[in-house]
Amino acid sequence: MNRREFLKISVAGTTSALLGWEGVAGAIQIASSESFVFPAPVYRTLGRTGLKITMISFGAMLTPEAEVMRVAFDHGVNYVDTARRYMGGKNEEIVARALQGKRDKVYVATKTAAKSKQDVFKDVETSLKALETDYVDVIQLHNITGKDDRMLSPEIREALVRLREQGKVRFFGVTTHKNEAEVLHALVDDKARFFDTVLVKFNFKSDAATTQAIARAAQANIGVIAMKTQAGGYETDALGPFSPHQAALKWVLQNRHITAAIPGMRDISHLREDIAVMGMKFGYLDHLILKQYGAAVQPYYCHFCGKCEATCPYDVEISTINRSLMYAEAYRSDALAQSTYRQIPVSSSASVCLSCSECVAKCVNGLDISVKMARARKLLA
Repeated sequence: MNRREFLKISVAGTTSALLGWEGVAGAIQIASSESFVFPAPVYRTLGRTGLKITMISFGAMLTPEAEVMRVAFDHGVNYVDTARRYMGGKNEEIVARALQGKRDKVYVATKTAAKSKQDVFKDVETSLKALETDYVDVIQLHNITGKDDRMLSPEIREALVRLREQGKVRFFGVTTHKNEAEVLHALVDDKARFFDTVLVKFNFKSDAATTQAIARAAQANIGVIAMKTQAGGYETDALGPFSPHQAALKWVLQNRHITAAIPGMRDISHLREDIAVMGMKFGYLDHLILKQYGAAVQPYYCHFCGKCEATCPYDVEISTINRSLMYAEAYRSDALAQSTYRQIPVSSSASVCLSCSECVAKCVNGLDISVKMARARKLLA
């Protein structure tokens, strides 16, 4: 039995009772990629930057081969997101190879985790060298966790302004995995409206507060890009032949306040699956898929909200530890998991939990934190 025949039988058996044959036909068309045709690119404007970028853009964090990005760029994808820290700096070099002969057709965003003016200058200069370019379109302060974080630092802002005056960066942004609503509101409330863009964790598991804050940011003309759109993208047999990835992307992009999503695409199959969503609408089948996927990952998906950390007497960075676990278990990237975990001070790591006879930290979404921390010690410590 070939793949197409298998898909027809499996899809029909699992969905016909709910969707009818019309819905099944649509499901088969989405699932089968034997006659894949790249869709026409669809663009949205990135807030006050005025950049018109593809609503499916390229998250390069885990992409080992430049050719995957080049195929995307050849088919209209015109925004790529990388970072100084990804792959120990190697990711920017891979992006550089993908950009050869295409730099004027692709907008480039990278990130800095610098905490001082000098380190901002150093990071940007290193990134420019690795990317083999004279400028980046968006420089983002990496992993902002609250309104009092680095984004309000006068010396960091001074460095960014100086880099823009030198023509080395065009626009300023921040990224956030935690306390997203707080960070988004802080960007809007900033009288200087210093930052032009925000890269925010947003998926079908996100809460109403984050959705409302995204709307407020977009209405303030801040360009909003979504990451972590797949809610981990964990492998599960709960969906039969279906993948949740397209449904998750469509859910995010139905929000008119989101300019684009940057799913991580390791290979051509990931690229084809994700880029196919360009122009698609979120439908009832997608709703069913996400409902099933959400239930399947509920026991181990962390929202990174950080609310549990207030209940931990030792200030363990539970959400960052869980994000490291997600990189190991769902993203299957030990290097990314380890590098993220190493950024946590030892005094706030999962090893601290060994001093407790019983875990008193509480997750509002029902995760067993003690089990997660033990898993982190096994895989990461």
